Amino acid sequence: MKYLRWLLFPFSLLYGLVVIIRNWCYDAGFFKSYKFDKPVISVGNLDVGGAGKSPMTEYLIRLLKDNYKPATLSRGYGRKTKGYLVAEESRIKSQESRKENYDSSLTTHHSPLTTATQIGDEPAQFKNKFPDITVAVCEKRVEGIKQLLPDHDLIILDDAYQHRAVEPGLSILLFDYYRVYEPHLLLPAGNMREPFSGRWRAQILIVTKCPPALTVEEQADLAQKIQPLPYQHLFFTAIEYRHLQDLEGKAVDLAIDGDTTVFLLTGIANASPLVQFLKLSMPHIIHHNYPDHHPFTLKNITKLANEFRDCPSQKKIIITTEKDAQRLEESWFKSVLPDAGRLPVFVIPIGVEFLNDGAHRFNQLIIEYVREHTAHN
Repeated sequence: MKYLRWLLFPFSLLYGLVVIIRNWCYDAGFFKSYKFDKPVISVGNLDVGGAGKSPMTEYLIRLLKDNYKPATLSRGYGRKTKGYLVAEESRIKSQESRKENYDSSLTTHHSPLTTATQIGDEPAQFKNKFPDITVAVCEKRVEGIKQLLPDHDLIILDDAYQHRAVEPGLSILLFDYYRVYEPHLLLPAGNMREPFSGRWRAQILIVTKCPPALTVEEQADLAQKIQPLPYQHLFFTAIEYRHLQDLEGKAVDLAIDGDTTVFLLTGIANASPLVQFLKLSMPHIIHHNYPDHHPFTLKNITKLANEFRDCPSQKKIIITTEKDAQRLEESWFKSVLPDAGRLPVFVIPIGVEFLNDGAHRFNQLIIEYVREHTAHN
């Protein structure tokens, strides 16, 4: 596959030319880019795949929601709807879901109001975790922002770095630690959406998914590779894996040890960090790995359920990610598996952990920007 992608290099040159011309037209003012009076924070990356945009968006929500009224706006990747849509609470708890045991893990149901199919898995995740926050989706971000701003103090744009029709007041650009040293090849030969030089538009640069014990020398080497400009702030973060939860988001206390067999179900861009983390305490992992945003089908779920039942281990559970859980619940309850409710499915949430005590400096940058731009409105 790697050598095949090199054969696509001429197409990458053509793609790069188109991207460069498009960016130049925005920079020169030939294409209109809208700027808003209220704070607009963009979270994005230069390449395709997961760099940790959703955990960073959630970090910003937690940081700001107690003192301001934020809204998130995404394109809603993978949804089957079009246009501007505001999420509504999508979880209804049944009587069975109140039981404190394995049977409770699959008794959560979606209402017809908002599902991952309607708004995308990541916005559905935001709404399920922060039901009091406005979560909206719209392909045309300018239109979405205009709809949201009258009733909100600020907008957080998820995955909008290449959406040049909006000029955010503050851009946060993420770099996946595992990809920093890869060749910066554009699509389709590589993974870059735009040339590496496009990083100049961001005020904050963050290397995500770093090893928690990243040394000062390694950080300096990464900084040399990224080459932040004088006005850019560089941070390093690691993934913070949290306690397992059921599908309702309720923490569970499970006795998991080296004898436990874990069936891991993922449809994310890069599951390697999660697999490495789980193997530290759960060496027996059977990984059902699918592409990013994969819409789980009855065939997928049936395969997982059958393998789980056939596994001779006395201690076994199913683990998935928060994003995957948004798609898993829908397809699971549409399935015809008669005993699906007895399968122990749990979610492993993740968060953002700043290295070098960088959280205080990062928080201060965000709060100062929001305070300054809300004071005049």
